[in-house]
Amino acid sequence: MIVAIDVAKEDFYAAIVNHKGQVLRIVKWIHPAESRTFLALVEHLGGPKRVEVVMEPSGVYGDAIRAALDRAGVAVFRVNPKRVHDAAEVFDGVPSLHDAKSATLIAKLHLGDISEPWPLEPEHQRRLAAVLRVLEVHEKEVGRNRNRLEGLLARHWPGASSIMSMDSATMLETLIEFGGPAALVEREDEARELMRKVGGNFLAQDKIDKLIESAHSSLGVPQVDEELELVSTIASECRRHQKAAKKARAKVEKLALLEGSATKAMAPVVGKATSAVLVAGVGCPTKYDCPASYVKALGLNLKEKSSGKSKGGLHITKRGPGIARLFLYLAVLRLIQRDRIVRAWYAKKVSRDAGRKQKALIALMRKLVSALWHVAHGAVFDSKKLFDVSRLKLAPTTDEVPQPST
Repeated sequence: MIVAIDVAKEDFYAAIVNHKGQVLRIVKWIHPAESRTFLALVEHLGGPKRVEVVMEPSGVYGDAIRAALDRAGVAVFRVNPKRVHDAAEVFDGVPSLHDAKSATLIAKLHLGDISEPWPLEPEHQRRLAAVLRVLEVHEKEVGRNRNRLEGLLARHWPGASSIMSMDSATMLETLIEFGGPAALVEREDEARELMRKVGGNFLAQDKIDKLIESAHSSLGVPQVDEELELVSTIASECRRHQKAAKKARAKVEKLALLEGSATKAMAPVVGKATSAVLVAGVGCPTKYDCPASYVKALGLNLKEKSSGKSKGGLHITKRGPGIARLFLYLAVLRLIQRDRIVRAWYAKKVSRDAGRKQKALIALMRKLVSALWHVAHGAVFDSKKLFDVSRLKLAPTTDEVPQPST
């Protein structure tokens, strides 16, 4: 017996279908008020021994029913919603969908083996996914507040952000305490002491001097008290989320190491944090059949929307967690800095694309993800394998120049 569920926020429909594909009954219930009655119906139909339940992964609305069925030992399967949408017109010649029709289509697709088992995620995987979402929340808030600060300082303290980044703990703590250039000038000695304390050995004295000099000569609009409070409040929120993101990142790294050796294998290439975020976001690369599948899981596969003579451009699908792509983007920027082969290919690609850098960066992200799939399977990362190096015309390094024989 097949019980196919069309998931909604409250109004659930289920088609009860036999193994021949005959629809025996359509039932409707209100979730969660009547969901226990539905579960009793599944038990009455034969429970784990005779019933298979299939549903669409429609957000999180069906998770409670799915968990209850799992506890009862009933096998649960899922069907891709796109499959259901595409099958609508084939079913009855009408392209529209309604709840009862969707439930029936889900059952028929399942009988046609267009489904896959959908067990609950292991507890460790759920922990990893949750802490990754925590990290994503804080990273997004850091970005939003940083952009707000840059906009405010462009009005009140132009040039400050070019001396010290809005990501800098020193800059944020300075803005929290002083709010703007005028207060910093009035309490210059305190400002110097605060920056030395926060920046420590990582902050050059020259940067402190330049920031204070810019405060003295600022052409910005003088701030009223409320504007000072606004800057201080936003900087405080940015710093708070920055600290929380650091803690969440450390937890992601710790939990990701329990997923297997893939995290350790990728760390020398992209860093511990990025490798952990990738594993937390889409799982170990070793669970994918080929590099293309891994690229697709991270939303870096290309799509094109064309019709007739109109041909759209290629764009990445952006499926999967956005934070994984953010960390990959930063990893690629670091790779360009430290690897001369990657740097040469990137420069040539940007030149070929009339100075458009984003296209080259995305291409590098795709190549890097494919390489990471091989690294997770035991290969050693070698940037020479990513490109046709002979076309880059690089000068040989010292260790590549033939040495004279003795």
